Amino acid sequence: MSYRKIQESLKSVPTIEGAGVRLKRAFGHAELPRFDPFLMLDDFHSSDPADYLAGFPWHPHRGIETITYLLEGVVEHGDSMGNKGTIEAGDVQWMTAGSGIIHQEMPKESPTGTMWGFQFWANLPAARKMISPRYQEVKAADIPEVVPPGGVTVKVIAGTVNGVQGPIKDIVIEPELLDITVPAGTRYEHLLPGGHTAFTYILSGEASFDESGKGYRRETILLFQREGDLIKVETRQEPVRFVLASGKPLGEPVAWGGPIVMNSKEELQQAFEEYGKGTFIKQ
Repeated sequence: MSYRKIQESLKSVPTIEGAGVRLKRAFGHAELPRFDPFLMLDDFHSSDPADYLAGFPWHPHRGIETITYLLEGVVEHGDSMGNKGTIEAGDVQWMTAGSGIIHQEMPKESPTGTMWGFQFWANLPAARKMISPRYQEVKAADIPEVVPPGGVTVKVIAGTVNGVQGPIKDIVIEPELLDITVPAGTRYEHLLPGGHTAFTYILSGEASFDESGKGYRRETILLFQREGDLIKVETRQEPVRFVLASGKPLGEPVAWGGPIVMNSKEELQQAFEEYGKGTFIKQ
C-alpha cells in the first residue's frame, strides 16, 4: 500500500450566487477537469441572515447531481415534481437532476444564529444525463458514525468504512462522502477506492494530509493524486474536521452553462431552448 500525495491545494474564495447569497467557492469551472467527476463545491457559512436569506429561487438543472449537506440552520426546498420539504442541521439531500428539474432552495433564519452548509455538484455520464430525476434525502439521525481507534469519528454519508455503509446508494460515480474528525496528536489512515478522484475540504483545525508533513487549515481544499491507496492524516496540537469526497472519474467532454452541464454545446443550447419554450421537464 502507498500513500497518495497532494496534487494541489486551493483556498476557498468569496462569491455571490442565487438571489444574492454570499458564500465561498472551494472549486468550480476553472478547476475542470482536474476534479472530474466533481464540478463544484460551495461553502455557505454566516451568522448574518442578510448573507443567505435571499436564497436560491426557482432555477433549472439538467445533467448533474447536486448534494447539499447542512451543518447548521434550516433550508426549505420545493420542485417542479411537487416535492417539498426541509433540510435541517446534519441532513443530506442528494438530488439527481437527470433529464431536468426546476427547484428552489430557500434558507430560513438559523435557530442557532449560524447558517453553515455545503453544496457539491457531481457530473453525470453522457449515457445517464437524461435519466429520470430523483432524490435521496437523509436525516442526520440516519447517518451512521464509525469510531476507528484513536478517538477518530467518521460520519458515513456515502461509501463504506469499516464495513458500515452510508445511506446514499446507487450513484453512478460510486462516491464516498465522509465527515471526519481527528483528535489532536492522532494519526488516521483511510483506504480510497482505486483510481477515484479524491479531495478533502477542511472545516476546522489543522492537520497534514500526506507524507510531506505540511499543515493545512480551514477553508482549504486538497486534491489528491490518483496514484496511491491511502490518505494519511496527522494532527499535532489541535484536532481537525474535514469532509472527504471521492468518485469515479468520467473522462468525458464537459459543456457547462450555469445550472446545466451537458457533453456538447449543441446539447446545452437545446436544454436552454427547451427551458424557454416550457418543454424542459420530461417526467
